[in-house]
Amino acid sequence: MATEQFVIFDVNENRYQNDFSVSQESGIELSGSAAWSVSKHTLRGGLSAGVDVVEINNGALALSLLPTRGMGIWRGEYRGISLGWDSPVQRPVNPSFVNLHERSGLGWLNGFQEFLCRCGLASNGPPGTDVVLDNNGNEIQTDLTLHGKIANTPAWRTEVEISDVDSGLLSVTGYIDESMMFGPSLRLKSTLQTAAGSSSFTIIDEVTNLGGQTTELQLLYHTNIGQPLLDEGTRFVAPIRELAPRDSRAQEGIDSFPAYSAPVTGFVEQVYFMTLLEDATGRSVVLLKNSTADKGLSLEFQPQQLPYFSLWKNTQSMRDGYVTGLEPATNFPNLKTFERERGRVVTLEPSESAAFEITITVLDSIKSVADVENRIAKIQSQVAPTVHSQPIARFTPVS
Repeated sequence: MATEQFVIFDVNENRYQNDFSVSQESGIELSGSAAWSVSKHTLRGGLSAGVDVVEINNGALALSLLPTRGMGIWRGEYRGISLGWDSPVQRPVNPSFVNLHERSGLGWLNGFQEFLCRCGLASNGPPGTDVVLDNNGNEIQTDLTLHGKIANTPAWRTEVEISDVDSGLLSVTGYIDESMMFGPSLRLKSTLQTAAGSSSFTIIDEVTNLGGQTTELQLLYHTNIGQPLLDEGTRFVAPIRELAPRDSRAQEGIDSFPAYSAPVTGFVEQVYFMTLLEDATGRSVVLLKNSTADKGLSLEFQPQQLPYFSLWKNTQSMRDGYVTGLEPATNFPNLKTFERERGRVVTLEPSESAAFEITITVLDSIKSVADVENRIAKIQSQVAPTVHSQPIARFTPVS
């Protein structure tokens, strides 16, 4: 077995490649595909100036990874099926142009346009106020902005690994530090891995507490899908243990929460919080299938790592962002103070790490969609789902 490793950039080593490319023409043969490649370029001009893009192509599935934006995935394509969505934010935004405090803490939305982005690491959820200790050990109030900082924090090292194991593996790893003096000090090591010629990829993340004191961690994977996988008649399928609407707006659509409409101008988002069942191996899977059930997308993960799941429905006009979000997480995206009170905030001791893994698969046939749906049905057969018709106090603040 042969493995080749390449460093694209490393701030510590003062290494940076303006342009990087590796493929079969470099002398590395992968049995799964001869058309694979990994390359890097930097965007120039506008709000995208200075954003590094790593293009991973396994010969069938292509993904655009953004080390400058927290190792988020800008967009993808599998055999003509586009992955991602059409955001009003049309291009990747350099974090230096994102003011997280804008619009009362909603500034995160100025850069929101990825197929997959993380929310965290120290906090996620809506803007609000938390109480922390200052440098003198006194309690002070601090502002929390929407979905935290990690999606707008650049990696300080990015590396590529190509291995000929099995059909061949392509991996890109980035290291990101979300650290401050007298505050949280967390490191994300994130690897995107895909097999040559396959229709899936896996995110393998490890978050480590670099500090000398216990610290908190919140992490949510905001996976966003628009057309062509999202259309009128698209359905969400999952092995649900318990589900409730987030608020009164979501309550209005509880009877049809798995179904999607065509774009509706002025549609107000609906969010559903749920816990999921798992199979005998400890894994769960959710599915988004289109109206004809011949295309779809599945997410597979371990509820032990990511025990809470949010379904975000935002079927407003195309110009305003017709999209849905499949969001496994360590917590529900409520204000951190509420999640802490409910015991849903992870804590890490000094040098302790938490591991997370998600596999995303593109489905391009009636059979592949049906296979996943049948797997979900088998998991669901363990117990009937509990679906609440209104918000519940265990999941979300209710008045």
